[in-house]
Amino acid sequence: MSAPGPGGRGGLAVVGLCFATIVLDGYDLVVFGATLPVMLRDPSWDMTTAQAGAIGSYALVGMLVGALAVGALTDRLGRRKVVLGTTVWFSVAAGLCAIAPNPEVFGALRFLCGIGLGGMLPTAIALTSEYAPAARRQLYNSVVHVGYSTGGVVATLVAIPLLPVAGWQVMYLLGALPVLVLFPLIYRYLPESPAFLVAHGRHEEARALALRHGLDPDDVLGRETARPVADDAAAGGTPALRETVGELFGPGYRRRSVVFALVGFCGLLLTYGVGTWLPEIMRSAGFALGSALSFLLVLNLGNIVGSLLVARMADRVGSRRVVPAAFATGAVCLVLMAFSPPAVVLYLLVALVGFGAMGAQILVNGFVAASYPARIRATGLGWVVGFSRLGGIAGPVVAGLVLASGVGVGWNFAFFAAFAAAAVLLLLALGPTGEPAAAVPGNRSRDGNLRR
Repeated sequence: MSAPGPGGRGGLAVVGLCFATIVLDGYDLVVFGATLPVMLRDPSWDMTTAQAGAIGSYALVGMLVGALAVGALTDRLGRRKVVLGTTVWFSVAAGLCAIAPNPEVFGALRFLCGIGLGGMLPTAIALTSEYAPAARRQLYNSVVHVGYSTGGVVATLVAIPLLPVAGWQVMYLLGALPVLVLFPLIYRYLPESPAFLVAHGRHEEARALALRHGLDPDDVLGRETARPVADDAAAGGTPALRETVGELFGPGYRRRSVVFALVGFCGLLLTYGVGTWLPEIMRSAGFALGSALSFLLVLNLGNIVGSLLVARMADRVGSRRVVPAAFATGAVCLVLMAFSPPAVVLYLLVALVGFGAMGAQILVNGFVAASYPARIRATGLGWVVGFSRLGGIAGPVVAGLVLASGVGVGWNFAFFAAFAAAAVLLLLALGPTGEPAAAVPGNRSRDGNLRR
């Protein structure tokens, strides 16, 4: 057996670059929420609250389109070229947002931003999985996912000093920087996917990459030849979907397939709805722009801490206990926020929403993957992720309509709390051990699912 290279430092470089691309996604979501209070008060645009909610969903629709297209692109071009291309695509579209003449053009450009991010995200996650050492694969994946909230923190920290003096356009001009800063680094240091090389018969290149990046080449070649179903799902593969969708909704798995899809819908509606509208809700509650943006900063910081701690708790006691408890924490905090507590308490509650409800959403996909046998795991993940995106699309629109109705700030928080509570009830409906895993023999994991 060939010896792996020293220390896996090349793998760390891949993880770092993939982390940076995920930061772009977090920046993109939060930059719209951060600039929205200023854009709504721009007299030259005359944007309505309902119109702003619709625009907020355009990027998410674009992400869905990009995610659906990425499978065919990676099969033809490879993951490295897709990451390079989508980085340029997003940067150009973000920069053009800064010079959009009206809300209609701005909305179309936001849709284009989403296409770039939708293709970038699953590709970066799949590359992380390929280059992470086997013993640290989950840790590396968790670190990369934290890039989403890190991007939100970056956007907020930049917005607090710049927005009042430079206007909303500068925030989108900064979104064009990746083509100047990140693209050269990706071009120089990001390697091609071993899965792509193996699929095209380039085994020696895949072996050389493994040695260069500190991985066991025999392990990499064996893993990529097998093409794990979870990685295929991340890369947009669909053969399992065509072959096993009947089993996914058959008697053994129908209930969990429906429940997980609805939980994902609620979680992403909450994540994107709160991320988009929290600053404007706080402005409506009487806070100044800087203070309203600081709530968004606290939300994302809570999400970073929560994502890591909640994941660690799930490793200890199982996702089946931790995910409902985290959503319940978010629901209770959102209800308490509806009663207009003092500012100090409000900051704490916002942090706990990020810690609990939004941190729990990151665990849902892992929970789903552990709840299906290997033969239909990719199908289950694809179904849940796809349906969940509908919640992300609906969140900014529906929350914008609630805010536009003038029912009061408290009702906005109650609206989000209802979806966090619905996620809890849905998960509890699975029972203490969930549905039986179709009577397939094996050892049970901490989550009560059969190991395969």
